[in-house]
Amino acid sequence: MIQTIPFGHTGHDSTRLLFGAAALGGMRQDKADATLTIMRDAGINHIDVAASYGEAEIRLASFLQDYRREYFLATKTGDRTYDGARASIERSLRRMQIEQLDLIQLHNLATDREIHQVFAADGALRAATKAKEEGLVRFIGVTGHGTRIAEMHLKSLSQFDFDSVLLPYNPMLMRDDTYAEEFETLYEKCREDQIAMQTIKSIARRRWQEGDTSPRFSWYEPIRDEEALRRAVHWVLSREGVFLNTSSDASLLPAIIEAASDIYPITNEDIEGDLQSQAAEPLFVRGVQDNV
Repeated sequence: MIQTIPFGHTGHDSTRLLFGAAALGGMRQDKADATLTIMRDAGINHIDVAASYGEAEIRLASFLQDYRREYFLATKTGDRTYDGARASIERSLRRMQIEQLDLIQLHNLATDREIHQVFAADGALRAATKAKEEGLVRFIGVTGHGTRIAEMHLKSLSQFDFDSVLLPYNPMLMRDDTYAEEFETLYEKCREDQIAMQTIKSIARRRWQEGDTSPRFSWYEPIRDEEALRRAVHWVLSREGVFLNTSSDASLLPAIIEAASDIYPITNEDIEGDLQSQAAEPLFVRGVQDNV
């Protein structure tokens, strides 16, 4: 059984495993329905999607007509202006055929320039707060990728009381001493202020290698070895209070669910052995490769 804990100060107890609906973006409807059945049967009660995830919001619509009240539903807007973000929020509501979002997230605020744009008088944050005032959304979060994102989230939180953050967290990335220090600072702030911390890229192995002909259901190559995947999930969920978003590779969903249902302690030796056996590489390299 997957543990549930408070999702920050929202009043909702979310399963620690959140369904990453990016997996639905390129699927036919029947395949999406089957994937959502797997999610539902596992007891997951929190769905994370985005306006930019292909047809994912559309694929969710029929499911939400039956089960909307049972799920905490989050989406994201990558728009930086008031008009763009407002249109994005309204489009998401139409596509999913719903009247309210639980969480709207400002997607990938990873640079000072983007933060400045979003916080401007005509920026996306005003659209999010206006939508909250109107009852179109209940909570507002911030997300991002790259080696600077923990630092950027701390900057964002210094200017606005976001309800949640989302960022990468895996052993390879935490080898970056600066990222690790900033992550720990962010983690402590989230704990103190009851801000939900969502993690992504938990089962990332590396970026795709040239000549690799494996099916590409995510933009990075995931860990596929069952035991290494299990330990990667356990490594994340062994940290108290964090949530883990499932991979956009839906073929791995059953294995991730199974791993999250029975957490046991993971040693540093186990993780180091997996990083070596999997030939793991960082998805993001500071000052060199910080983009998806």
